[in-house]
Amino acid sequence: MAKTPRLMPQNPRMFRAEVVRTERVTPSLHRVTVTGADLADFPWMGYDHWFRLFMQLPHQDALRLPEFSGARWWQPYLAIPTAERPHYSNYTVAAFRPETAEMDIEFVVHRTPDGELEGRAAIWACGARAGDALALLDQGVMFDCPEDASEVLLVADESGMPAATGILRSLPRDTVGRLIQEVPTPDDRRDLDAPAGIAVTWVVREDPHAVPGSVALAELRGHTPPDATGYAFVVGEQSLATKGRRHLHRAGLPKDRITFSGFWRHEARHANA
Repeated sequence: MAKTPRLMPQNPRMFRAEVVRTERVTPSLHRVTVTGADLADFPWMGYDHWFRLFMQLPHQDALRLPEFSGARWWQPYLAIPTAERPHYSNYTVAAFRPETAEMDIEFVVHRTPDGELEGRAAIWACGARAGDALALLDQGVMFDCPEDASEVLLVADESGMPAATGILRSLPRDTVGRLIQEVPTPDDRRDLDAPAGIAVTWVVREDPHAVPGSVALAELRGHTPPDATGYAFVVGEQSLATKGRRHLHRAGLPKDRITFSGFWRHEARHANA
């Protein structure tokens, strides 16, 4: 989707940090807690505040980062030799504690049909140890609910759960609406800090071969969508985001009242596995 400039930092800053601790919080989510002197200045905005996470390669003694100014980081990043270029992925702030400069980041634990971990970020997270170096490039928020929205609809698969969780926690307490949250297993469900007027619908993807997001999409199609004065936020696997947006727009919700983003693509990930 088109980015909203007013919600993004004009001069995004790189924040260096290191791992403090890690834990498995649900069968499908692994949490890494990080800290560092830089994070004391992190301008946390709540909601789905996201960043680009740069991870040190296994063979490296030190994390090498691109040198850049303003928002032009991509070309300097590509200029780093492949053998030294850090891996990066996009993630949401799961929680931030400014008083201790600690941030929680939650990673979806992907596995192959044989049960092996897959995905460079998940492998890094599950193997992370205290002291491991990383860096965060601040990117702001995507959630852009109009002030006159009559209701809010959130739809996400497990990759979008940290964003949905952060949005619910940040919403005004008189907000009304619904969250449709898909998870791989029943044990991935957890307590959410949601306004009393937000109905939370958990949908479990019982078929291990089903495309992530497909169950949430089916639930969305059976749900009465917001009227033209509502707002929707649909994120996760690419098909959920694009098909969810198409469904909502056809149902009468204006495009400028729908934020959607494909965090990842199922076919592409498995084609490279």
